[in-house]
Amino acid sequence: MTTPRHARLAAADSGAGELVTRLLDVAMRGLPTMYRQDTDEFAFTRAAVGGSGDGTSTELRGVSTRYAAIVALGALWLTDSAQRTVLSGHGAADFTAMLIRRLPDVTNLGDAALICWAAAAGRHPMLPEALARLRALDEKPGPRYVVEAAWVVAALATARGQADVEDLLKRSRDTLLTSRHPGSPLFPHATAPGLLPWYRTHVACFADQVYPIQALARLHQSGDDAAALAAAEECATRICDLQGGGGQWWWHYDSRTGRVVEGYPVYSVHQHAMAPMALLDLAEAGGSDRTAEIVRGLRWMTNPVELGDDPPPMILDDAGLTWRKVHRGDPRKLVRAAQGLTTRAAPGVRLRPVERIFRPTAVDRECRPYEFGWLLHTWLGGLDLPADTKRAAQ
Repeated sequence: MTTPRHARLAAADSGAGELVTRLLDVAMRGLPTMYRQDTDEFAFTRAAVGGSGDGTSTELRGVSTRYAAIVALGALWLTDSAQRTVLSGHGAADFTAMLIRRLPDVTNLGDAALICWAAAAGRHPMLPEALARLRALDEKPGPRYVVEAAWVVAALATARGQADVEDLLKRSRDTLLTSRHPGSPLFPHATAPGLLPWYRTHVACFADQVYPIQALARLHQSGDDAAALAAAEECATRICDLQGGGGQWWWHYDSRTGRVVEGYPVYSVHQHAMAPMALLDLAEAGGSDRTAEIVRGLRWMTNPVELGDDPPPMILDDAGLTWRKVHRGDPRKLVRAAQGLTTRAAPGVRLRPVERIFRPTAVDRECRPYEFGWLLHTWLGGLDLPADTKRAAQ
């Protein structure tokens, strides 16, 4: 499994390149175990049971349309035979068609945007149906979660040239760009008031930064939008400046000040997929080269510094798993709540005693399909459409 992205990474750092190859193998091994044959859906999560920390005993819990759509985006880059391995006998086009046929029952804007994105990326003949459902859901008034707003922009930017999406794309683009606090490089959790309680309106997460960076980079690449590229570059610069000494991509930020509110949990998917995905897309669209930060983030996967000199593995090759996160293990996410309330009243203030009491030494022993979907999408993909890439290779 080599791609131009993988080749560039390996040339810059052979160890990081070998780690990505290893992770891609883990994803190919793990995704088939997350498919629920009885309902033709991907599970919400695969979790260790019975105190098992080595992945030998796990169970599937729930189902997720959102995660299935993200896996579809990653699977588009695989060969036909590999697609059928990952998607339980389905090709990526057939699997995407199945998701589109389920869209009438989808009420979440983000889920619909991801399905539409997969349809556009695969140049699927049912793209008009996916776009119609996305448009219907997007017409509902009110604020949006920033992650979902970013997915709408990414989907529509990908659909350009296949359908007339310019009116909806302009509105979605403007909604995303104007959501930031004046003077802040970071994006909030919601595009406007009304979705969040007052005491956490200032708190944004890592996903609220990554997906806008990616969407705005793809928007610029699809249509020369200098303002979108500049906003993506500003946000990327800030999260890279804040990256932890062990390569950690921190979790919660103050979207007003651009500071960290609470760093933990540190999520594996951020380290191996989501941060590289956004930063690589941005670089390929004309932004800065962030290879050094990507490599530092990847190294955390084999050396999570929070867990000591001889840490338990976060990657379980034979089981096809990467454990989800390292966290504090505090009851009811006490530290996160306390830091959020404190920074609401006093931006920049941190409760160091609470952080020392609840140290980040716990491992969340579960793995979700989207983590591997983004991994495939990140390292096997690029800004070109997979359908075009495969056509050019023939």
